[in-house]
Amino acid sequence: MRLFVTGASGFVGGHVVQRLVAGHEVSAMARSDQAAAEVQGFGAQAVRCALGAVTREHLAGVDAIVHCAARAEDWGTRAQFWSVNVDGTQQLLDAAREAGVRRFVHIGTEAALFDGHDLVDVDETHAYPKRHRFLYAESKAAAERLVLAADADRFTTLSLRPRLVWGPRDRTVLPTLLDTIRRGGFAWIDGGRHLTSTVHIDNVVDGIELALTRGRGGEAYFLADDERSTIREFLTRLVATAGVAVPSREIPGGLVRATAAVVEGLWRVVRPGHRPPVTRLAAAMMSCTVTVVTDKARRELGWAPRVSVDAGLAALTRA
Repeated sequence: MRLFVTGASGFVGGHVVQRLVAGHEVSAMARSDQAAAEVQGFGAQAVRCALGAVTREHLAGVDAIVHCAARAEDWGTRAQFWSVNVDGTQQLLDAAREAGVRRFVHIGTEAALFDGHDLVDVDETHAYPKRHRFLYAESKAAAERLVLAADADRFTTLSLRPRLVWGPRDRTVLPTLLDTIRRGGFAWIDGGRHLTSTVHIDNVVDGIELALTRGRGGEAYFLADDERSTIREFLTRLVATAGVAVPSREIPGGLVRATAAVVEGLWRVVRPGHRPPVTRLAAAMMSCTVTVVTDKARRELGWAPRVSVDAGLAALTRA
């Protein structure tokens, strides 16, 4: 199968390319010389283009697209999130249809359903919020809706929703935690007592590989590890793989949420373009339970988590 991967120089996309080159002909979007070198290092052919400017020529002969690229940050303007996550996805869908691509696998997120309240054992029947509170969540929900609505007889589109992806070469969760701890800014929100689902990167890539030939068009699928834990338990074990201990300091969730709202407002005025030290989305995510049910992926994709949390953490520690 001829595949085109976006976001291939990122965490999820890089692992996707590295896995799929063994059995497929893989090309990957590369916006810069550095990105081109990275994807070529994984064994893919680099295609110099960017979201919003992918042409049918870039996709000539492609059978399926794995769309991993996104603005996955907790801070930014509406224009920044919409340009990448929504407009970029729509333009890629349009180019794919023009080029005769037959399948489109979108990497979504449970955050598309998140409005600052607990998500407890949610499945794919859980509705999008009537009103979003966070731009990242809103833009990812809008992008997913575009993808699922684009499904047609000769163009199968579906979305995978991994929850809190972790593993080797992670550029977000563990590096951010380590940086915050080293700067002395870390504290457990509500004692870290809220429950969370997680998913190891290898389990995500397994789901993506299966979705190239399985799954129903116009449908979304949650992916998560078998194990669930409190935020405190999981993040303590994750940080320990780097030989770092997490401070025991705690802070009430209500206080953090209120502070984040004030700080965000100030930052947009006094430091536009710079990420504030705490954001509303990060504060809300760390002070809510978010657990998902993966029965649909198991049933329709034939997927199951292959790497356990214990095994994945042990491998990170050895690395």
